[in-house]
Amino acid sequence: MSFTWHIPTKILFGAGKLGELHKESPLGKKALVVISNGRSTKTNGSLDKLQDELKLWGASFVVFNKIAANPIAPTVDEAIAFGRAEGCDFVIGLGGGSVLDAAKAIATMIPQEGSRVWDYIMFGTGGKKQLTASALPYVAITTSAGTGSEVDAGAVITNPDTNEKTAFFGGYPVLAIVDPLYMLTVPKHFTAYQGFDAFFHNAEGYISNARNEASAMIELTAISKLAKYLPVAVNDGKNLEARTQVAFANTLGGFSMDVCVCTSEHSLEHALSAYHPELPHGAGLIMLSVAYFSHFVDAHACDDKFIDMARAMGNVNADKPEDFITALKNLQKACGVDNLKMSDWGITPDEFPKMVQNTRDAMGFLLQFDPVPLSDDDMLNIYRKSYR
Repeated sequence: MSFTWHIPTKILFGAGKLGELHKESPLGKKALVVISNGRSTKTNGSLDKLQDELKLWGASFVVFNKIAANPIAPTVDEAIAFGRAEGCDFVIGLGGGSVLDAAKAIATMIPQEGSRVWDYIMFGTGGKKQLTASALPYVAITTSAGTGSEVDAGAVITNPDTNEKTAFFGGYPVLAIVDPLYMLTVPKHFTAYQGFDAFFHNAEGYISNARNEASAMIELTAISKLAKYLPVAVNDGKNLEARTQVAFANTLGGFSMDVCVCTSEHSLEHALSAYHPELPHGAGLIMLSVAYFSHFVDAHACDDKFIDMARAMGNVNADKPEDFITALKNLQKACGVDNLKMSDWGITPDEFPKMVQNTRDAMGFLLQFDPVPLSDDDMLNIYRKSYR
C-alpha cells in the first residue's frame, strides 16, 4: 500500500474528443506539430482535423514530419533546432507512441541550454546532464493504442551510432486526447503489435516487485479489456466499441508506468529493435513473451500473480501459473501473431550475446524490478527459446 499517484495530464477520452481541443484554454501562439514520416495522419484525417482546431484556437503552426517508427536522436535534435528557429511556444504530438515519445522529448528539450537530446539521457552512453528549464506545454494526441505515452513522462529514443535504445524522462503532457475515431484505419497487424505492447506494460507491471494496490487495480482491468477486445479490434478494425476499449486499456498501461514500472521484457526487446530498427516494438515483445514469462512461471517467482492474470483473461477457474501461459498463447493465436519469427526481421542467434550486454548497458535499470533476478545466461536462454 505504498505508491505515489501524480499524473498531471488532463485527458479527453472518447470518440470525437479531438473536435473539442478548441474548447480548452490555448497553450501558446505557435505550435510545433510533430507527426511521423508516413501517411497515417492524412489517411485517418487527424491532421486536417487538428489544423481546423488550431485555427479555432487562433494559433499558427508548423509541421515536423520526420519521426520514424523507432525515433532516433539525430531526428529529435533536428526537430529541436527547427522548433527553436520557428519560435514555437508549445508542441503537439499527433500519432502513435513513437511520435508521442519524440514530441515529448522535443517539448522538453527546446527550452534547455543544450541542443542534443542524448546529452540528457541518464543511461548507457548518455551525457547524464540535468534538465534546467521547464518543458514547453505539450499536447499528446494518440492515434494508436500501444504505449500509453500520452499520460506519462517517459520517452524511448535510439542512438543509431551506438545501437542503444533507452529512456529519456521529460515533462508530462499537459493535455492528452485519446480519440478512437482516428484508430479505425490502423492496419490489422499493427493493431495487434500495439495492443500487445499495451498488454505487456500491464502484465509486466503486475508481476513487478514494484506492484502496489493502485497499479494492480489498473493492470488487471487493462489485461481483462485487452483479452476480450483486442482480438475483435484486430479482426474487425472498424468496430468502434472494440477500438475504444483497447484505447482505454492502452491509457491504463500509461497509468501503470506512472505508479509502477515495467520489467526486463522491455529491456530485452529494446536490444532487439536497437539493432534491427525495422522491427516493430510490439512484435518483438510478442516473440519474447512466452519464453520470458515462462521463465518466471517455472521459477515459481509469483504464482498467485500469474493466476490472477489468467483469471482476468477469462479463465475464471485458473489455479496454476501455467494457465497464464496458455491464455497468452491463445490470445496471440486469436490475434494472428502466434507465428512471428525473428528470422523474418534478419535477427540471427549469433547476435544474442551482444544483445544481452546491450540489455544491461542501455536498459538495465528495469532488471531490478523483475520478480526474481535474471542472470546473463537466463537472458540468453530467453532469446534462444524465442528464436524461430
